[in-house]
Amino acid sequence: MLAPGVCMSITEARYINDGKGTLVNPEKFNKQDYQQLKQDFFKHRYRYIDDTFPPDNTSIGKVIDGVVWKRPRELVKNPNFIVSDISRFDFGQGNVGNCWFLASIGALTYQKDILNQVIDSEQNFEYGYCGIFHFRFWRFGKWVDVVIDDKLPTLQGKLIFVQSRTSNEFWPALLEKAYAKVCGSYADMDAGTLSEAMMDFTGGIHITYSLEKAPPNIWHVLLRAAKSQSMIGCTTPHGEIPGENKVAPNGLVCGHAYTVTGVTQVMSRDMPVNLVRVFNPWGFGEWEGDWSDRSSLWETVYPEERQKYLSVAIDGEFWMTVEDFCKNFNEVTICCLNLNFLDENITSVWTASFHNGRWLADITAGGHETFEKTFWMNPQYRVKIDELENDCSEYNILVSLMQKSKSGRRRFEKNLFIGFSVYEVSALLWKRGKFPASFFNTSRLVKKTTFHVDSREVMEKFRLKPGEYLIVPSTAEPKQSRSFILSILTKAKINFEEVDAEQLQRILNENLLKVTGKLNSAEFKHLWDKVTMYRDIFFHADVDHSGNLSLSELRNAMIASGLRMGDDMLCLMALRYGGSSGNISVESFISLVLRMNTMARKNFLSNTLQMLPLSFQWMQISMYT
Repeated sequence: MLAPGVCMSITEARYINDGKGTLVNPEKFNKQDYQQLKQDFFKHRYRYIDDTFPPDNTSIGKVIDGVVWKRPRELVKNPNFIVSDISRFDFGQGNVGNCWFLASIGALTYQKDILNQVIDSEQNFEYGYCGIFHFRFWRFGKWVDVVIDDKLPTLQGKLIFVQSRTSNEFWPALLEKAYAKVCGSYADMDAGTLSEAMMDFTGGIHITYSLEKAPPNIWHVLLRAAKSQSMIGCTTPHGEIPGENKVAPNGLVCGHAYTVTGVTQVMSRDMPVNLVRVFNPWGFGEWEGDWSDRSSLWETVYPEERQKYLSVAIDGEFWMTVEDFCKNFNEVTICCLNLNFLDENITSVWTASFHNGRWLADITAGGHETFEKTFWMNPQYRVKIDELENDCSEYNILVSLMQKSKSGRRRFEKNLFIGFSVYEVSALLWKRGKFPASFFNTSRLVKKTTFHVDSREVMEKFRLKPGEYLIVPSTAEPKQSRSFILSILTKAKINFEEVDAEQLQRILNENLLKVTGKLNSAEFKHLWDKVTMYRDIFFHADVDHSGNLSLSELRNAMIASGLRMGDDMLCLMALRYGGSSGNISVESFISLVLRMNTMARKNFLSNTLQMLPLSFQWMQISMYT
């Protein structure tokens, strides 16, 4: 486990020094600096054109004849970024199947704090204007700042994609363009899931409920979620022809994504009725059943309630009972920053642990549990639950596994089938290090994902009693390489660590401390000077600001530290000190170089590290003794 002090200070320094994807200091997507670009183009009175997402068919993703890319000032006389305020009624869907994205925007407009994280509302077409805009998205564990120009694709003078209800308001079209850039093109936004866009807006955790098997308290869950900082969306099942948005007789669109915008209870003939309000991102097309805009049932409620909740307008928004909601929609997705809505006690606190890992073919990619000979090779995470909260009820832990994108083209990205298993670790088992194949033959499987699925993320929520557990994320087949993020949210107090993770604390204890186990002030200063020096070398070598060293970056860092090695040696070094992540973290790099120093002092090496060549014999001694 990471302990307070040296290791935590280094981790904090990594975030401070390289601005690793925080909201305060997001990563620059494609290494484009919004402030610097805006300053340069405004100074020289040029209009910005983004050469990484050019105004041509490559950015659309397919050939469309007659497309003309125009800036808002070429479309209307007085363009505005935002007119009055941002609302779910500001836009309608264009000629791309991204209702999942637009439904998520509809949910986003309800959460102003989150909205302000994504959209810089100070942007405009007047002061300092030079045709450049930016937006922020959460992508695979990091916040990124995405820069775009304001040239938009048009046909016959009209926008092709998202349409603004107010002709001179352009935040929807520009936000859509920024997200299209992240996905690879506009066409890459075709077909997706609500959870994908909602997570990219929040960095939160999502929970999806199948409404065919909805829990009895689903309305109360939605009510609590609506009262907390959550985004809620829902989808209708596909029709006879998948992908065809056919309008059913009840007014709902088949295979379509909607936003849940309200949850309430009204009194009808002195009987409570639980209602859900739903919004169609098309901006039209509404439910025509009970409690719809023109339903006579509204005459059975008190005039005050009717006036408060009913709005008869062609705006795509409507009410329906929770029973009709569960009958006509197949899934509802809740994306949140806190899981407190799961409990009756909305003040309950959940804590989160996150870890970046990787499956590497032939090294840490063993396939699912039926591959008995290789399953143990997968990354392993040991969790110890010390105690349970008094108010723990049905769930006290949620595990999420998200696979990271390998390329910049969303529609060409083929997700692997992923899942995870949870095993109980006997209290008598004090083993340190990776658990062998024999452990999985004799240990109790507590929980696993129902299936390995080809989704960006899989998630399960369940209840664990106090004790130790081993979480093993896996791909369906062995020898499949992919990076992932493992998230664990719990109401119980836990200790969490990757099995065999290289920790600086362990290196210090085993190799650098004297027999007394203590460092005097001079020794500590000497050690700390080395730690900070190697930390600085790491950040200088990490040229892509990923927070990890690739093999080429590791080579440069080793040279800067006074060491040279061949390709085979470098790969072995990455395997030994990179753990399951494949790449070298700042903690692992410092651990590696400090161990070299230790070996040098023990005369396994020469007394200086000046451009020291490393051999396989040295590798065996320094890495495995």
